Amino acid sequence: MRTGIATIPLDYGRCPKWLFERMKRLSRGITLAIVEEFGAEEFLKRISDPIWFQSLGCVIGFDFNSSGLTTTTLGALKEGLRGLESELGIFICGGKGKTSRKTPEQIERWGEFLGWPEDRIQKLVYASKISAKVDSALIQDNFSIYHHNLIFTKSGKYAVVQQGMNVNLQKARRYHWLSSNIKAFIEEPHSGIISDIRLKPLNLTAKESRENKEILTELVREEPKTFLKDIQLISKKKNHLIRQKRLPGFCEIELKDVEFYHHPVEKERFDLKRLKKTIERAHFLKPENFEQLLMTERVGPKTIRALSLVSEIIYGAKPSYEDPARYSFAHGGKDGTPFKCSKSLLDTTILALERGIKKAKISKREKREAQRRLLRI
Repeated sequence: MRTGIATIPLDYGRCPKWLFERMKRLSRGITLAIVEEFGAEEFLKRISDPIWFQSLGCVIGFDFNSSGLTTTTLGALKEGLRGLESELGIFICGGKGKTSRKTPEQIERWGEFLGWPEDRIQKLVYASKISAKVDSALIQDNFSIYHHNLIFTKSGKYAVVQQGMNVNLQKARRYHWLSSNIKAFIEEPHSGIISDIRLKPLNLTAKESRENKEILTELVREEPKTFLKDIQLISKKKNHLIRQKRLPGFCEIELKDVEFYHHPVEKERFDLKRLKKTIERAHFLKPENFEQLLMTERVGPKTIRALSLVSEIIYGAKPSYEDPARYSFAHGGKDGTPFKCSKSLLDTTILALERGIKKAKISKREKREAQRRLLRI
């Protein structure tokens, strides 16, 4: 049995037209089979599973692990199901780049088509917006979100799949959400985050960050002058404060006998004038809780980071720096690396994909090629 971990390097260029057309047809067939056998909501569960999603991308033809697997697989699904949305009860909104910003508009259009009341439509729009905000502002792992899809059913349940890139590392990272698993948008909402590297990001979605979030929200609700004074002090005296308090999230270093030319604790550069305007505006709006603060216009990663920093250094409320990425691009391994292999997970994935391939309306040669790719996985 061969085991391994696949990487997800950034991949530039376009998917060839001949391949994309076949990916559309095969993804359509597999989706039809899953919906027919298990229902539309089961399709959402599978899309929200990062391991199953990776297997699907490989099977329909994108059989190398790159950032393009996410964007091309979802693009093929969206185009492959075009015209069948009402029949299947599956609606795919968003996409890559500029298309991702059209997600709310597309949700509204489909909601009106289905005759939904406005409040139901806006719940999905909100889910789209906050999932993007969480993965950019609450998980500060230096992966910039550039791809966002929200897939929903007639019942209003949904899945979100979005991807971020880190140009310095030349890597991508994918974030999966499933509505039925979400207890709170701002606390451990993901069904999976897939990445082949582990970092030490500011992670405000972790339960361990709850106190930090509570304090930073109070900093905004109360008179902001105290916060602005504190952040100004930290900006000027940051290294001194860190040395005194020995905060592990800011001054960890592994030398390993390698020469270095600068100390890793860099001075955080906050635009204090801009930060002042943002904080004062948020203070005026009086957010009732952290989620409302997060969704306030102009409150982005840097504002959240500044507030979190003050909460930690001045008030001692340490946030989590544990990377929430938990999965690799595999079904596991017999030796437990990167995690214990699950027979039931393997069997479920293979069975669903085999049924989809058999029912897909494509040529026998294309079916044989898809089955070979499945065997390689």
